Formats: sequence, C-alpha cells, structure tokens
Amino acid sequence: MDLGISGRTAVVCASTQGLGRACATELARAGCTVVVNGRSPESTEKAAADIAAETGATVVPVAGDLNEEAVQDRLVAAVDQVDILVNNNGGPPFRDFREIDREALLTGVVSNMATPIRLIQGVVDGMVERRFGRIVNITSSSVKMPIAGLDLSSGARIGLTGFMAGVARSVAHANVTVNFLLPGRFATGRLHSLYEKEARDRGITVEQAAEAASADVPAGRPGDPAEFGAACAFLCSAQAGYITGQSLLMDGGAYPGVL
Repeated sequence: MDLGISGRTAVVCASTQGLGRACATELARAGCTVVVNGRSPESTEKAAADIAAETGATVVPVAGDLNEEAVQDRLVAAVDQVDILVNNNGGPPFRDFREIDREALLTGVVSNMATPIRLIQGVVDGMVERRFGRIVNITSSSVKMPIAGLDLSSGARIGLTGFMAGVARSVAHANVTVNFLLPGRFATGRLHSLYEKEARDRGITVEQAAEAASADVPAGRPGDPAEFGAACAFLCSAQAGYITGQSLLMDGGAYPGVL
C-alpha cells in the first residue's frame, strides 16, 4: 500500500531503539526524510546510518536529551519543514507512588507531557498553513488500564491525552491530525528489563517471567515492534486524514473493556 507520504519530512523522537526506531524505519521505508533522535551521538548516528542503509531514505541524526528545549529546537530545525511528528520519550521507572517526591513528579510530567506539547507547539502552525500534518503521540496501554507502580507514567500520559484532545479538533479542518498509539507489551529492551526485575523479585528465570507475562495476553505473545511501526506509519499516511483525536490500543487484546 502506497501511504502517499513519499517526500514528506518526519521527526521521530527517541528513535534509536525500540518502538521509536520501528516508527522511524517504517516512515523512512514510506519515502520520508526522517530525523532520528537519541541521547548519545554515537548511537544516534549509527541508528541513522542503519535506517538509511535499510530503506534508502535520507535520515538525519540529532543527538541530545529530548527534555532540553535546545534539543527540541534542533530537532525541528533539522529539516526545512516538519510534516510528521512522532512524540516518544522514556517513561519513569516502576516505583511505588509513596516514593515519588516532587522532583521525580515534575521530571515525569516534563518528559511525558510538557516536552511533547512544546514540540507540537513548534510545528503545528506550519502544518495548518500547508494543509498537511500528522502528529502521533506514543503513550502507553496504562492510559486505558493503569498499572500499579507506573502511576507517574500513566498520569503524565493521560494528561497529554486530555490536553491534546481539544487541539486535535481545532486543527482537523486543515488536514492536520493528532492521534495516540498505546502500546502494551512489545519485544523491546525495556520489556526484557521488566522480565529481569520480575524474575529477581519472584526467584524465577527470565524465560519463566516472559512466559507468565505472555499467558496474560490473548494473543499469547509480545508485540513485534515492526507491527507498531507499521501502525504508526499508517496514522501518518495520506489515507488517515479522517482519523484524529483517537487512542489506538495495541496490546494483543489484554485490555478487557469495550471502549
């Protein structure tokens, strides 16, 4: 399927590995010029080179801490215009809510709410003017089904979802869409680290922890990041202009509700 975005420019945050990397790769495969981002110059440059070699696309590395405004500005300035923005950022670690002090609280809100909002503010008016824009915010399945220990992550991401709900409706007339992708368990390094923690806490092997986790998912397995990247690319496509303000849950059926 031709997504109709060849020649477009995309900024994908936190995209040297995991789900961000998968999104950047699929957008590059669709013909976009893609700006990739990571904390380390070495890892960012390597990811850009690897994605370019795999897809033949132009891939621009911009390294730095995404929560720094100067880095956000460099991301937006790395291309002449931003047609597609994929917001992604690391979430706060598992922690009992009693252990979250003010500093940790503010850090979580900045990373998972304030940073994506500022990036959207920097690109949305240009999108409206050009009558094309696609904004995808990667949040979490915990937005729909909060998980104890991820309270800060859930709260900040729910805040972003609520904040952008009205914005999405205000720019839809200009063919600018704002949507959310809510991943459940995907086969990434972060998921493996959670399995390792579970194994330590329960005195079992990592393999046993992984099997137990998959047993709770109707699909019977973790998601493939490539599946996530493909969904992201579709939401960024020309054909997705009538989809906006939506939260697409990708969790293999783990969420038991109907809404």
